[in-house]
Amino acid sequence: MDSHAYFLRVQGANEEIVQALARGELAAAPVTAAERALLEFTELVTREAHRTRRTDTDKLRAEGWSDDQIAEAVYIIAMFAFFNRVADAFGIEPMGYLAANSMSP
Repeated sequence: MDSHAYFLRVQGANEEIVQALARGELAAAPVTAAERALLEFTELVTREAHRTRRTDTDKLRAEGWSDDQIAEAVYIIAMFAFFNRVADAFGIEPMGYLAANSMSP
C-alpha cells in the first residue's frame, strides 16, 4: 500500500483519499460513485478474480466507465498483482515512500 498511496499523491489525489486507502478503508474514502465502483471492482479482481462476472463490468459501464477504461483497469490491476508477487517472493521491504512524502503534520 505504501507505494500505491505515494503514487496516488503524486497524481494529485486528495490527501483524505490517500490516507483512507493507505489504511485499507475503502468505505472511508471520499470518492465519487464511479470511483468507488472502480475501487470495488479493483478489490474484487485483486482478491478473487475468479469470481468476477459480467454484472461487475456492467456496473462499471453504468457508472460511466468505457470498455477501454475497464480493460485498462484490468491490465493495471493484473500488472500490479504481478509486481507485488515478485516483490513478495524476493522479500522486498516497503521503501517508505508514503512517509517520505507525507502531507500529514
